Amino acid sequence: MLTQLTEFIKANPRLLVLTGAGCSVASGIPAYRDKKGDWQRNNPISHQDFVSRPASRKRYWARSFVGWPPMRDARPNAAHRALAALEEGGYVRLLVTQNVDRLHQKAGHSQVIDLHGRLDQVVCLSCGDVSERHEVQQQLIAINPQLADIPASWSLAPDGDADVADSLVNSLQVPACRFCRGVLKPNVVFFGDSVNRDLVAHITEELEASDGLLVVGSSLMVFSGYRFCRHAAQHNMPIACINAGKTRADELFQLKLEMDCGEALSMLAGSLQKVFLGRSE
Repeated sequence: MLTQLTEFIKANPRLLVLTGAGCSVASGIPAYRDKKGDWQRNNPISHQDFVSRPASRKRYWARSFVGWPPMRDARPNAAHRALAALEEGGYVRLLVTQNVDRLHQKAGHSQVIDLHGRLDQVVCLSCGDVSERHEVQQQLIAINPQLADIPASWSLAPDGDADVADSLVNSLQVPACRFCRGVLKPNVVFFGDSVNRDLVAHITEELEASDGLLVVGSSLMVFSGYRFCRHAAQHNMPIACINAGKTRADELFQLKLEMDCGEALSMLAGSLQKVFLGRSE
């Protein structure tokens, strides 16, 4: 099957790559779903819940306080490095990631769109000011001195959330915008919110200008990513997938490898690097 994927990419060398949580599992960031596409934990916070309920915001920031350091310190794994190598070899014209961890950029990938935003930023819902997540972490500690003694040994989720005790939630003071005292929200697309239409239109244009679509490490259960598979299929574009489990678009793929992302991509990058070196000689 790996030989078939190598031939797929050689035949469609200007790929748009769509990645999901499976890419970051080896970096210590768990996936939302199991191999059957089912939730592995409680549903993450929704946009409406965060915006409308102060108690939900308090719970989010308590959990995020604990979950942010391991997200911040996560490092790229073999999957991220292999995709960066494929970009350098000229096989990836654009990478669109559903992840918010910025690990593709840390691995040296240059053409990346963060479809669901980035967890290292925080935005004010009133004035639109964007600040760095580490600054909010400092604010949380400054107004919640009790947080200094919280151990970083909680169960982490893909969005930087973590399981914490109710006592921590109940005592938390939530920071406000440094300029207007408005509500602060991580600069990510929560479940139930929509990806910016202009961004979707731009990615769709890039997809149509590509030779094919490669899905890596995503169950595609969320429509924001699945829509690009459906668009590619409607335009008769070739689609391949590397994912260790069921996806929403299985019937749309010309080729699927049910393998670990890092293992498959590392072998793929090594195989294609020989082709790239041969082209450049």
